[in-house]
Amino acid sequence: MSGAVQSIHRRVLVWAMGALALGASLLVATSYWTLAHEMEEVFEDNLKQVALAVANHHGTYGMARTPSLAEQLPKVYEEYGKFEFVTAAWTRSGTLLHRSDPAVTLPFLSRSGLSVVNLGQERWHLYTIVLSDGIVQAAQRDSERQALARETGAVLIVPALVLLAILAVLLTLALRRGLAPLDHAADDVTARSVEALHPITLSAHPTELHLLIGAINDLMARLGGALALQRLFLADAAHELRTPITALRLQLQLLERAGDDTQRQAALAQLRAGIERAQHLVEQLLQLSRLAPETPALQREPVNLADLVRAAVSRFSARAEQRRIDLGAVIDGSPVTEADAQQLTILLNNLVDNALRHTPAGGRIDVGACTDQGRPCLRITDSGPGIPPAERQRVFDRFYRSTGNSNTEGGGMPHGSGLGLAIVRAVAKRHGADISLEDAPGGPGLRISVRFAAR
Repeated sequence: MSGAVQSIHRRVLVWAMGALALGASLLVATSYWTLAHEMEEVFEDNLKQVALAVANHHGTYGMARTPSLAEQLPKVYEEYGKFEFVTAAWTRSGTLLHRSDPAVTLPFLSRSGLSVVNLGQERWHLYTIVLSDGIVQAAQRDSERQALARETGAVLIVPALVLLAILAVLLTLALRRGLAPLDHAADDVTARSVEALHPITLSAHPTELHLLIGAINDLMARLGGALALQRLFLADAAHELRTPITALRLQLQLLERAGDDTQRQAALAQLRAGIERAQHLVEQLLQLSRLAPETPALQREPVNLADLVRAAVSRFSARAEQRRIDLGAVIDGSPVTEADAQQLTILLNNLVDNALRHTPAGGRIDVGACTDQGRPCLRITDSGPGIPPAERQRVFDRFYRSTGNSNTEGGGMPHGSGLGLAIVRAVAKRHGADISLEDAPGGPGLRISVRFAAR
């Protein structure tokens, strides 16, 4: 669409005026053609009348008298001096007895009726009457007929233009009155604000606008929900950030009060761990904000889940080794799905990070890629405490932490931020994938499976 979009009023007016102009042009053209056709018949009748008028006097003047054309024509033709008729009288043998215009030589024809002949550069309409004692002809230039038809057609153009102008004014007034409900609807929409997104009443507007207003009401409802969710998210984020910032302040005070190198190193380690946790929380908040419904569409491409799993295990292997956790990849085949590779990396990183935070030292984490009932699947199994069945739906909520798990990951702070599984659910939802939480087979722990649609 162009930068300056035309208004509905102007657009409808332009199209309506274009249609009217086309209709007026067709009307004038049709009238001109009809008039020219009808005038042809009138002109042919005139030729017949002129020829008959000459024929009526043919027997009285013979060879001796050659009356002028003006004496032969009825008085009615004197009103049309612009019509130029030429007459001629012949004997049956072809001898010219009389012609009204010496400059025009009509051809001798021995059969009665209408015909079209060319004399020099001009076309003539010729009518011939064969009598018992002679032949009479009357002719008229074709250019005379065309000129009269054009003049008559030109007369029709002015009334058509006047009528078009009148219709344009009336149509403009009608459009203003007819489109007034759009102005009222626009006023209702303009009256809404972020603080007041209540729906527009349908009964106050014509039925033709109900579909549009209903769509606007639905948009405002979704916008209100998004704004409410955003406000809640900001409030939760501010609340969650307050804890690590408070802890960082306390750890900084401990570092300042350290009396020897041992205390200083211990305080410095706690401060470093607190900074890492705060940084991790901020990164997860940014990831979650980029997974909102209004974010750009996915950049889908074939993603090999086995390669994704190997890369994730490689990234977290050092951290797992530091915590004495056996982290490995379990690959079954080479499952491929159409997905955004970057977002699937975020999903898998959060699943592995979540498992590392909940699995105690000496535990085991298997990161797998397989095909489950024809569907590509990512599967993470850990030997941690697991999640009680009653809480398995709530753990996907933002900032929710399971009450049954009290493990910590260094520094004495509660593990996790409560955002990891929320991010996982957001990525899975955008890809149309299903998430299931089950007990780990063969012992304590949790298994999380993410199943994508079959290709």
